[in-house]
Amino acid sequence: MENEDADHRPGWGRTCSHGCLLPLRIIITLMGFFALICAYTNRVSLSHVITKLVIPINRTATNGKAGEDVCPKEEEPKNDKGYNNEGTYEWSEELQGLVLGSFYVGYLLTHLPGGVLADKFGAKWILGICIFISGLTTAFSPLALEYGAEWGLMAIRIIMGAAQGPVFPALTTLLSYWVPAKERGSLGTFCYSGVTAGTVISNLCSGFMLHFYHWSVTLYVFGNVAVIWFIIFIFLCSSAPKTHPCIKPKEMAYLQEKIPEKTGKLPIPWKKMLLSKALLAVIISQMGHDWGYFVMISCLPKYMADVLQFSIRSNGIVTSFPFLAMWCSTLFCGFLADWLIRTGKMSRILERKLFTFIAAFFPGLFMVTASYAGCNKTLVVIFFTLSLFTMGPYFAGQKLTPLDMSPSYSGTLMALTNGLGSIAGLLSPPIVGVMTPNATLNEWRGVFWLAFAILVSSAIVFWIWGTAEIQSYDPNSSAQKD
Repeated sequence: MENEDADHRPGWGRTCSHGCLLPLRIIITLMGFFALICAYTNRVSLSHVITKLVIPINRTATNGKAGEDVCPKEEEPKNDKGYNNEGTYEWSEELQGLVLGSFYVGYLLTHLPGGVLADKFGAKWILGICIFISGLTTAFSPLALEYGAEWGLMAIRIIMGAAQGPVFPALTTLLSYWVPAKERGSLGTFCYSGVTAGTVISNLCSGFMLHFYHWSVTLYVFGNVAVIWFIIFIFLCSSAPKTHPCIKPKEMAYLQEKIPEKTGKLPIPWKKMLLSKALLAVIISQMGHDWGYFVMISCLPKYMADVLQFSIRSNGIVTSFPFLAMWCSTLFCGFLADWLIRTGKMSRILERKLFTFIAAFFPGLFMVTASYAGCNKTLVVIFFTLSLFTMGPYFAGQKLTPLDMSPSYSGTLMALTNGLGSIAGLLSPPIVGVMTPNATLNEWRGVFWLAFAILVSSAIVFWIWGTAEIQSYDPNSSAQKD
């Protein structure tokens, strides 16, 4: 039953006595976590599927044996009856890069409109519909490929990217209404860790499904799971506490106390935002991180398949290890960040900068080191695992700064930073394709050196100009009130 006396603050008064088993902010965080899992399984699965769509490169090594640039091929066990997913498309490395990168064409275009709409009208339906469309386009990808070949696949991937563009801005807006600042490191980081969890699930499940079933099954499964998530989400979640039909008075009072009240649909202060050095630093840092991360999620399966020549099932397993390590690191760093700030051992600004730098320097270093491990598959997997493990602090660093800088316009800020960061996703697969026409170890080594340089230089920019302080253009800042 609704409790009308629970609160007298305008816009905050809708409560019920029975509530839910879990606090609603936990449920919102969990559904955001699963939303990103759906988004990334939809996005990443093609990186595995494409290894079975394309006729593999003829690996005849110099003098008939494996040399520095050609690793011995891993054969499937003879008694292991897998599905015969033989490649049928003669796509060059450059064309494969264009197919993988086409997603980011649409992704780049819809970030800003999605963020603005989420800030002005609420995030629930924007987030929900975007994941729903992403699921549909994933499930229809085999049909697009059948009737349109590479152009049909690229077209539907552009639509998928456009659907996923507003996801991060909408999710950030949702968290700004439901997650207090002191829980931002743990709950916010857990929510964003769905990116890594989705990549783990995609890599692991894709490997097994591609081994035992036709490649289209992988896309059907991930697409339909996203549709199921949408149905559950629209019944469980709302854009803000005040619009949820079933929130306990105790949680309502807690959220009122800890989260500044939104002042309404104010005009967005574009000029102040865009002329801010802090925003520029966040954008550059996002682009640098995304370059390194997108190289890994889009191209690591191809590196393992084309260079180290793992079998498809082994490829799925070994590419899941690094992302599983990153997921564990992300969760630990989220709680560590909250503890460091809460106990006064580190300021919020220093924590955000230090974690961002760690998550750039060491991942780049270990990527390069992996390329010098040659065909020692165990060492390569260890170094890639260390690379992504040390990238885990990123989500408790720079990724939280749009929420820190302006809770009122967090969706718009996330749209600007994540949207422009997606330029790295648009450019990296085609550039990697151009740099690796023969998919050799030496060619890939140049890719990892480039990623190292971009990661570190972008983190240095964030260290100099980045901030976690609420900005003067936010209605709740002290400067604005003065």
